[in-house]
Amino acid sequence: MKTAVEQLTRYKSVHLNPTNIKTHFVGIPLIIWSAFVWLGLIRFELGSFGQASAAMVFTLIVLAYYLKLHLRLAVGMLIFILPVLYTSDKMAAVPHAGWIAAAVFVIGWVFQLIGHQYEKAKPAFIDDLTQLLIGPFFLMAELYFAMGLEKELDKEITPKAIEARRALEAARKGG
Repeated sequence: MKTAVEQLTRYKSVHLNPTNIKTHFVGIPLIIWSAFVWLGLIRFELGSFGQASAAMVFTLIVLAYYLKLHLRLAVGMLIFILPVLYTSDKMAAVPHAGWIAAAVFVIGWVFQLIGHQYEKAKPAFIDDLTQLLIGPFFLMAELYFAMGLEKELDKEITPKAIEARRALEAARKGG
């Protein structure tokens, strides 16, 4: 398994433009919320415990992954994901929730694609699908960095990301 530094470096290498990062702060939460609505439509009984949804199971799996990557960022992700899980679960009970989620999903991706026009680099998940899980984790890291937290992590990944980006651009020009 790749480390948090490796994952964040890879993601940040194609997310260095401040405008792109800002669009991701809108697009990624919209995409996550809509995906959670769809997963919330898949429900199953837990006997005397009541019902659960695929969104709840997915949340546990993803949070465990984030916990393995980085404890403090995982705590931030937990704080972010609980309201997303709650509101998406409520939305899943609304008629036509799947269609509403589809509209939100498309809007989220529009923001993503606009951001990558500023970045002039393709999204990280194009070459590595695991980067779809790293997007929200990256945003949490960027939030921590903006608040002056996890300075050592920022000092470690940012120069490596810039170096990786230069290598990508050199390869693109040379090939």
